[in-house]
Amino acid sequence: MDYQLEIKQIVDYPRCRIYREFIRSLMEDRDIRTNGSSYLFYYMTLCSYANFRSSYRRIEGISYLVGPGEWICKTSELSEWFRTRFQHQALSILDFLQEQNYITYTKLGRNHLIKFTINGWKQHNTALDYNYPCLKDVGFFFFPVAAVHELISMGKCSEMDIVLDLWVHAIYNDRQVQGSELGPVVYFRNATGNPLTNFSDLALRWGISKSTVSRILSKLQDKKYLSLVSFTGRHGSVIYLCSYLSTMFGISDVMIDKEEISMTFQVPIHIPEDLSLPETEAIQDEQITIMEAEGCVSGQAGCVSKPHMKNVVQKVAQILATQGVSCCECPRTLYKLYPLSDCKETDLRYSLQIVCPDGKMPYRFELTLTPIIPPAESSNHAPTNQTDTKNQERR
Repeated sequence: MDYQLEIKQIVDYPRCRIYREFIRSLMEDRDIRTNGSSYLFYYMTLCSYANFRSSYRRIEGISYLVGPGEWICKTSELSEWFRTRFQHQALSILDFLQEQNYITYTKLGRNHLIKFTINGWKQHNTALDYNYPCLKDVGFFFFPVAAVHELISMGKCSEMDIVLDLWVHAIYNDRQVQGSELGPVVYFRNATGNPLTNFSDLALRWGISKSTVSRILSKLQDKKYLSLVSFTGRHGSVIYLCSYLSTMFGISDVMIDKEEISMTFQVPIHIPEDLSLPETEAIQDEQITIMEAEGCVSGQAGCVSKPHMKNVVQKVAQILATQGVSCCECPRTLYKLYPLSDCKETDLRYSLQIVCPDGKMPYRFELTLTPIIPPAESSNHAPTNQTDTKNQERR
């Protein structure tokens, strides 16, 4: 049997570029509330003040050396940033972030000064090796997307936390995300490519009620932060962000590593009748796990048998190995295949995960198999000219 195989790597970028000017504009907007318990806004505010190189700051006649990922400020300034009424409330926020290992901080100057350090700063941001003052109202920093998911799951999200969550998950002009070519759309990376969401899911995500979700989104829409497009019935809603491109330059919002470059292939695959593999074959059957689709019966027309799919996985591993994916050359690597389409569909889609036994982040690919019908066979089975045209277009 011959198939046309399409391979797409599913990429999740681990960092998002956040502009300090954007954070300052949010801090100045007193109409957006910060009374939540997820601490996303507080942590991102501290990151926006962190140095990207060493510098000196003089406070009360004393010069303090501040390294990359650090900053020193007065306790009163911290309380103003966090919009707390008392300074001990701001310190309790620092205590929580320190307990969660996001920051470390010390009290200086008879407890009137706070010097904090963002843990793991150099992992996501470049630290320069020379001393020079760092401006706090311009430029950008990279924020880990994983930290967003961790913080919003810790408690009830405030209006400010919700704005930042939407901003971090905006996608623009990505052909794998529906509607992103029209504008920056909010997509929560659920591997479906569909940005549709509903108030029930958002309420569960943000730890609030559905009525509160509706109220907050309406408020943000009135303030021109977003545009909410709702559909009839239970189809859900799509959220587009306003002023995103001018504020965040969304086209280049993410840092791309060499291993994260999306790869797309379309190659013909021939499955021989004799599926026996030589003993020197790198990929063994024990390394491959194939899940069956619901309602798919073995031998049913349109389904691909497990022996055929194992052969396809082995072909894919050979292709990726030649492209520099070293995990495909390791005999301990595991391959997990999940069906994404119904067996009755012509084009069969699968999700392939390549799992490294050393604990590295797994590769994820989407495979599309299209049966290639030989010309003689297609002409014998085509009852009308219209079917011939469809087959020719498919080929």
